[in-house]
Amino acid sequence: MKMEVTELGPMKRALKIEVPADEVTQQFSRAYLELNRQVQIPGFRPGKAPMAILEKRYAKTVEEDVIRKLVPDFYDRAIKEAGISPVVVEIPPLDRVKIKKDSPFTFTATVEIKPTIELCSYKAPNPISLSVDKRTVTVEQVDRALDVLREQQAQLDAAPVGTALAEGGYAIVDLEGFLDDAPLEGTKKEGQLHRVGSKAALLGIEIDGHLIGRLQGDVIEIPQTYPVSHPDQRVAGKSVRFRLDIKGVKQRKLPALDDEFAKDCGPYASLQELQDKLRGEMEKALKKDIEESYKDTLLKRLLEAHDFDLPDSLVERELSTIVRQKLQARHRSNVTGSLPAVDEEERMKIREEFRDEAHRRVKAGLILEAIAEKEGLSVGQEDLNNEVTRLATELRVPMADLVKMIQAGGQDAIDELRARILADKALDVVYRQAVIQG
Repeated sequence: MKMEVTELGPMKRALKIEVPADEVTQQFSRAYLELNRQVQIPGFRPGKAPMAILEKRYAKTVEEDVIRKLVPDFYDRAIKEAGISPVVVEIPPLDRVKIKKDSPFTFTATVEIKPTIELCSYKAPNPISLSVDKRTVTVEQVDRALDVLREQQAQLDAAPVGTALAEGGYAIVDLEGFLDDAPLEGTKKEGQLHRVGSKAALLGIEIDGHLIGRLQGDVIEIPQTYPVSHPDQRVAGKSVRFRLDIKGVKQRKLPALDDEFAKDCGPYASLQELQDKLRGEMEKALKKDIEESYKDTLLKRLLEAHDFDLPDSLVERELSTIVRQKLQARHRSNVTGSLPAVDEEERMKIREEFRDEAHRRVKAGLILEAIAEKEGLSVGQEDLNNEVTRLATELRVPMADLVKMIQAGGQDAIDELRARILADKALDVVYRQAVIQG
């Protein structure tokens, strides 16, 4: 095999590959032998048709078959010989490639390559140093956690007679609309619990301002005028009178902070045991948060310490992923459940907004990939299983459903998961080698 490598840019190479004539001839012979076994030509037994007839009838088909077999094989040999790591490969279409039996076959593959990264030192004797994170779990934080539990255990009791509604209080209300003094069908709500100050609307009416200072038994008239363009023709351009009837006033009663409260929260024998449990969980969460903070700092240091060109195709691929994720998030947050229309201008706006982030992600990924290769790291089935288990727990979805979601993404989704696990392993190596000072 002969090969010429032409540099087309920092990240692009053209590989002109020549397959020897004897290799071409052998492949043609194999192709015609296999074809002879498969086709049925009148007057000849299977496998006995003359070569001249096969060449006349199937020359184009055989040529394409030979090209399909030779190109991948010799392309793989070429990139190994050239010592390059391709990212994207462009091979000319079959109809543009010419091949002839008993002659050398030449084709050109244009490849975008991964950069060669000269890794900075990240381990002894020159590890990356970090300032110590001195955060601790405070008594006040534990007390706030207890207050949250008290709020969750609180009960709503009837307020003393004469208690006026205030911000944070609760009212039991009936609301009904009247048009020309007649009840308006579909505008009646009874026994609704409303927290004053929540700004929650009832039948489209904001009632908070009408409740402040009011007592049980009060009835409030709320006029509401609708525009002529209102879709409900019954009220378009008309004024509807809503009657708000306060049926009850309630207040939250927090449980006493004692051993009985602790027992109501779970298998705890005392308030002290509950506090110790909360502190332990908070310290565990803080330890994880501090570790993630250290790793974020390390990744920033690695990005600052390395300078190299990025393959455009990887940046574009990452940018497309970010745009898709942003649009999917918008879809999930859309209350109608339908995917909102996105014009090309908006899509381009998202691309420009997150282009720097795409560069950062690709650069970080390539650095961590280089570290993983240097450290001999790999991702096995056990790693995949552990990550799927972790994700299922974190996302609170059944593991079987998550596996189906990943499988639905095809090989790309599995490769993406593997790459993320490998990057995490590489960053963990850097973290374990780092020196925390202070």
